[in-house]
Amino acid sequence: MSATISPATGQRYGIRRVCLAWGVPRSSVYFRRLPKVQGARRGPKPAVPDAEVLEHIQADLAASPFIEEGHRKVWARLRYSQKICVGRHRILRIMRENRLLSPHRAFQGEDKLHDGRITTDKPNEMWGTDGTKVMVVKEGLVWIFAAIEHWNAEVVGWHVTKNGDRFNALEPVRMGLKKHYGRVAAGIAAGLAVRHDHGCQYTSGHFKKELDLWGIRQSLGYVREPETDGVAERFFKTLKQQVITGRIYQTLEDLRKAVATFVGHYNREWRLEKLRWRSPDEARTEWLAKVAA
Repeated sequence: MSATISPATGQRYGIRRVCLAWGVPRSSVYFRRLPKVQGARRGPKPAVPDAEVLEHIQADLAASPFIEEGHRKVWARLRYSQKICVGRHRILRIMRENRLLSPHRAFQGEDKLHDGRITTDKPNEMWGTDGTKVMVVKEGLVWIFAAIEHWNAEVVGWHVTKNGDRFNALEPVRMGLKKHYGRVAAGIAAGLAVRHDHGCQYTSGHFKKELDLWGIRQSLGYVREPETDGVAERFFKTLKQQVITGRIYQTLEDLRKAVATFVGHYNREWRLEKLRWRSPDEARTEWLAKVAA
């Protein structure tokens, strides 16, 4: 295009005029004209080439009395002991390319074990539970636990407490049983599963025994796939946006009242696209009416 003759002036348009019209920097045009060299590195060449760095890395690993060390340790010894100044990310790249990283640190397992769907087709098939910490002025860090219905994102139970132990983590599930099953008893919730992460409260023996007593099956979220616990995670994001962020609570009781008020409004009025813009309470009421009909 730059070599095309303008009919008005009888001269070539030129690279400058064409780049100005197209909004493209001239440097990009000149760079694309350069001969392509496979594997060529852009920018100035480093003082120490990769081959020499690789030799230093191999020598350092061979001399080290430790095993399964990562690139940070190698980088630190080269930099501070041998005065070889090489970027840490460059050390990582060279070690990865030459299979010098510890094989035990690589992720083990299959990718994306779940099918991508965490919602259910009807209520009381799966609840998600999780907890988060909030700072209040007088008591310091306190805990908020909640149990969320995967079907309509309803808050079936919640609990605000100072201690984030396994006993308090069970309270939202216990509250949900009272709300939707009428009571807490052995085998009362057969067929229900509770989805949670690998937190110490949820993997404790007490938590598991109580769920087994009530007939509830544990469903642990997959490692490195937090989206499998996405229903509870999404509720806590909403809770923090609406109640926590930008607010200061003096006492645990102040926070408890704020959470109680929000949960009531949320279940009654929070409209969700997946529920065809109905609130959790509206979706459950319609479901119960269909079942009774």
